[in-house]
Parts: sequence; structure tokens; C-alpha cells
Amino acid sequence: MKKYVVLASLASAMMFTAQAGNPSTVVETAATEAAAPAKVRAYKVDVAGSALKWHAKKVTGEHLGNLTLQSGDIQVNGNKVVGGTFVIDMASITCTDIKDQGSNTRLVNHLKSDDFFSVEKHPTASFKITGVKPIANAAAGKPNATVTGDLTIKGITNQVTFPAVLSVKNGVASAKADVTIDRTKYDVRYRSNSFFENLGDKAIYDDFTVTLDVTAKL
Repeated sequence: MKKYVVLASLASAMMFTAQAGNPSTVVETAATEAAAPAKVRAYKVDVAGSALKWHAKKVTGEHLGNLTLQSGDIQVNGNKVVGGTFVIDMASITCTDIKDQGSNTRLVNHLKSDDFFSVEKHPTASFKITGVKPIANAAAGKPNATVTGDLTIKGITNQVTFPAVLSVKNGVASAKADVTIDRTKYDVRYRSNSFFENLGDKAIYDDFTVTLDVTAKL
């Protein structure tokens, strides 16, 4: 009987020693679980709840209007925006500052023509976020990140960078920013004083601004 008791004791001791001698198994497992990154989740853009506004200037004045997102998503890791893709419906372009309907229609049709955005050939534009860098000590309501991404217009892609206010809260991700775009980089050169001389008061400035207010939800 004593022989069996001794054997049982030895077996228990060996098992305890093996576990005690290799504590890293439990520690490594816990560390791995703790270090595992949060899963990146795609928040679908609320097209109806998002807005894009454009603002272009010329020597003698300016024009304003709207655009509509066709689709998109904002990539979120934990409570931080880390990426996103957006498709813009170029056929949705409108003008909001010209009240005369005939003049308004002529301008919109001109913007859709090959002089500007060639909407029939290129019905959409797109933007893909390639980098998000936090801005340290950003005040509430002020840009808290620098966003970099690839903007494609008329099939031409260029990198753009701009400050943005990004937020993720209660299952809703949002992005607000003013993006300055050099139209000549996308072969939109109509009446550009960078390419044509002696335009006088007919010149249109190369840079235009798109103000975005995008909301996305799980």
C-alpha cells in the first residue's frame, strides 16, 4: 500500500514540477491575448447623412455647389479611424449660387463636359485613405488628424494630404475636412492661368475646395 502512495506522490510532484518549471506557457498565452490588436471594422457610409460641398473661384467671382457620395466605408480599429474608401457620383454635381435656372443648367452642363470633369466618360471619382496621423493636443472641434490618400478624378490619381476632424463614438464614425485640390493635376485646365496666357478676367483659379462631412455606421 505504501508503495502505491509513494508512486502517486512522485507522479503528482513530477506534474507540479513540470508546470512550475515552464510558467511561460501560461504567461505567453495571456500576453498574446493581451497584445492581440483590435479587429479593424468597416463602417458603411451613410450616403443620405453625408455631404460634399465644392467651392471654386475665378478672377471675377466664385461658384458653389454640392456633390453626392455614391458609396464608401470608414475603417475603424478600436476607437480610431485607420482607413477608408469613398466613391463620388460626379453626375450629382450641382450649383447653388446661380439662381437663374437657365444659367445654372448651363454651368452644370459645362462642368460635366470634357472642358472640366468629363462625367460621361468618368461618372465617378474616388478617394482611398492610405494614412492617418494623429495631431497631438488637438483642441475640441479642431483637426485631430492628418489624412493622406489617393484621389482619382477622370481616371488620374494623385496623392492629397489634409487636416481632418475624425471621430468614432457609439457605433458612428465621422470625418470632417476642407480638402484643397489642384484641378490641373487631373487634366482640368479650362481657363487655367497656369497654362493659358492673356485670359484676363476669364481666368479660373487652379485650386478648388471640397468640404466634406461624412458619417458612417456599423
